[in-house]
Amino acid sequence: MNILFLDQFSDLGGAQQCLLDLLPAIQQQGWNAHVAAPGDGPLVARVKALGFTADRVPSGPFSSGKKSAGDVLRFAFEWPRLTGRIRELADRYQIELLYVNGPRLLPAAAQSQMPIIFHCHNYLASGSPEWLVGRALRKSRATVIASCDFVAKPLRKYMAAERVHTVYNGVKEALNNGRARHDRTVGVVGRIAPEKGQAEFIQAVKILIERRIDCRFQICGGPLFGDREASAYYERVRALATGLPVEFVTWQSDIGGVLRGLDLLVVPSVAPEATPRVILEAYSASVPVVAFRSGGIPEIVQNDQTGFLIDEPSPRALADKIEALLQSPERLRQAAEAGRQLWQRQFMLDRCQREIVNLCNTVQMSAVADTAR
Repeated sequence: MNILFLDQFSDLGGAQQCLLDLLPAIQQQGWNAHVAAPGDGPLVARVKALGFTADRVPSGPFSSGKKSAGDVLRFAFEWPRLTGRIRELADRYQIELLYVNGPRLLPAAAQSQMPIIFHCHNYLASGSPEWLVGRALRKSRATVIASCDFVAKPLRKYMAAERVHTVYNGVKEALNNGRARHDRTVGVVGRIAPEKGQAEFIQAVKILIERRIDCRFQICGGPLFGDREASAYYERVRALATGLPVEFVTWQSDIGGVLRGLDLLVVPSVAPEATPRVILEAYSASVPVVAFRSGGIPEIVQNDQTGFLIDEPSPRALADKIEALLQSPERLRQAAEAGRQLWQRQFMLDRCQREIVNLCNTVQMSAVADTAR
């Protein structure tokens, strides 16, 4: 089988990491994978290093999150070119299945009349983006992979229930060979953007310092996808941290090394999240997790068992919870052990790969059967 994977970014966010994790499993099936994405960012380099083809498609740049009027106009202008480019690549590589790794390219892909799998990694709020995606799903009769039930819910109204499948992410083991430092450290890891809550984390740090909590704090990551709003937000977060014991660390390829330096991972998402990969990576590395009860996070964090959930998404509630947990090292140890066991049962990479490979096979076989009728 020849599969064309379409991604809306060439930076390495969570969805792109999932794609990179999937490609070797596709190859093991004896299938041919081809990847297309805008630009020539790290995703393209990684795809080529794995031995797969990587082509460019016209898309963006657009802001992440809420789209501006300029984004909408640019998208409308690019749509015909994008549709033509997808058809061109499909013909060149004799593609039998389109795998659309994110919503932005789906409306153009739906014009191809080919079998489509749409992998939805993020919650689509009501409005024009959801409507465009829903219309494309109906037109193409695509099969949907949703990263959690929370993400799947708004898509189910556009298609038959049997075409929507929840497949939770799986991750490789983030090796954690003991503590990298001896002082207590609490950190946030991931893309820096307003919805990710780094500003709320800094405000919580200020409260903890005022309470004379002896601890170090860390923010690891940076803004992605050429998002100017996120870049400005990053500068505001750094300004908020002035005079506080907060270390800023740029993107690291060794997630195990980052987690090895933490006693507690904080996921302070203030907007509806899906299921952040970093939580699963922390589980695999036996690092306890505390998070706001946002979106799909409660689907993967069992409160007071594998991690800790905070109902009120406020800096003070976050500071209160961090302080209580730092004073209860046994609770942290037990949660770390339980998280590790949950990763082994449900969130290992091979389970995720198997489920997606099986869906690819089912969709392709169904398409062949329809053609034969």
